Amino acid sequence: MIRRLAIALIALATVLAASVPAQAAKHSDPVVRTDAGLVRGETTIEGRQFLGIPYAQPPVGNLRWRNPRPVEPWQGVRTAQDFGNRCVQTSSWDPGYEQPSHTEDCLDLNVYVPPGAGSRPVMVWLHGGGLTAGAGEDVVPDTFARQTGAVVVTVNYRLGAMGFLATDGLDDETRDGVSGNFGMLDQQAALRWVRTNIGRFGGDPGRVTIAGESAGGRSVCTQMASPTSKGLYRAGIIESGAYGDCAAREHAQAVADGADFARKAGCPDRKTAPACLRGKSSAEILATQSDFDWGPVVGGTFLPRQPSEAYAAGAAAHVPVLNGANEDEGRLFAFSAFDGAGTPLPADRYPSVLKAVFGADLGERVLRRYPLSAYPSPTIAYGTAFGDYLMACTALRLDGVLAHRGPVYSYEFADRTSPPFASLRNLHTDFDFGATHVNEVQYLFKHFGLATPLNAEQRVLSRQLVQYWGSFVRGGAPRADGQPAMPDRPGRVLSLKTASAGGNTVSTSVHHEHQCDLWDSAPRS
Repeated sequence: MIRRLAIALIALATVLAASVPAQAAKHSDPVVRTDAGLVRGETTIEGRQFLGIPYAQPPVGNLRWRNPRPVEPWQGVRTAQDFGNRCVQTSSWDPGYEQPSHTEDCLDLNVYVPPGAGSRPVMVWLHGGGLTAGAGEDVVPDTFARQTGAVVVTVNYRLGAMGFLATDGLDDETRDGVSGNFGMLDQQAALRWVRTNIGRFGGDPGRVTIAGESAGGRSVCTQMASPTSKGLYRAGIIESGAYGDCAAREHAQAVADGADFARKAGCPDRKTAPACLRGKSSAEILATQSDFDWGPVVGGTFLPRQPSEAYAAGAAAHVPVLNGANEDEGRLFAFSAFDGAGTPLPADRYPSVLKAVFGADLGERVLRRYPLSAYPSPTIAYGTAFGDYLMACTALRLDGVLAHRGPVYSYEFADRTSPPFASLRNLHTDFDFGATHVNEVQYLFKHFGLATPLNAEQRVLSRQLVQYWGSFVRGGAPRADGQPAMPDRPGRVLSLKTASAGGNTVSTSVHHEHQCDLWDSAPRS
């Protein structure tokens, strides 16, 4: 009897001893109480992180195409150590996006907290992807958070038709009679979550900067023009986001497109279309959305007037802005249209392509400004013209429009030696992307969670970008050690380059270099 008891006690002691490290590790994970319940994150070498925290109810069933609702409280401690679901979208060439996502339960965010205590500035990052793709997890900003001392939040929001469908029937369900801004309202719901909860993670809700690249930058531009976002942030960062002058879809056109979408989805009756569309699977909705333009809609409470009109009238947020674009924005789009599709643009088609894209009259003028003899290939020539039209000159125009209502700090990312971002690197092409669209993101964060193969002087430039962005997020002018300050006067732009290319310099010739006199006088659709 005694021997059996001794054996049992030894066995129990062994089990308890074995369980101590696991128990200790579990209890060492950080736990924070949000307004909906407790979340358990994890500690990393960069600080603390909390992943996949829901900020709104899943927009499923009858909540599809409705404004986001506050998340339901939960009992116990919710594990927040893995990213949440990506919102509904197709597969793509981006790492980790090899399969489509059909999951509507996706309104989550991720919080990265630097080491130490105190009330920290906050940056909320809105991802790019054309408002049809991407997720908050596309950037991992843990190192950025540690280096800048800022709490960083990345956000998922509804995309494509799920985020931006407008129809007569959906208009009838809204208070202001304008549907189609569900993805933008998700972003505002996330910002309200930040205002309520970020103090519990060590962030200061009064020092929030909203930031984003491409469609994320466009989202910032749109949110700054929205009266319902007032008080949710103190500054904005727009990276390559001023395309189209941040214009939203006109309501009538958005509704007409929505009716066409509903017909193609098999829901032609105006009165029953919302219920019919809610009865479709997310895969069916996704399969129908490809030929439509998805984005915010002007005319309602969220966006009473176009952003450019709101800025010009002084009706938009009066906050500091850091705004810019990349020197070779258009090369990515040109590659995708031609070389990447296996059909490099031939010289004899160059004039007709310009006229097809820009119209006969403007195309002829573009041909004179961008002669083939000035570029290594027709694709590069087209990409240069398209990038100047789409991104470079619109960014400079936005500088001028915003200048009268607060400081606007202007940059151009001009490292033409930068490695192509991960999606392009995986293609193993020798195409010269230069400082193309998206390429600056990998200098600030781990893009797609991956390390970027920067050389020594590119790593120096990366540290400088982090310092410029970080000082702005902390509430000051964008500065970096031993470098020129980012200018806040229209016409002056900080050109960001490696030391061997001349280093960071303040330029007054960017408008001329991008032929903006041509593009500023061109008709705008």
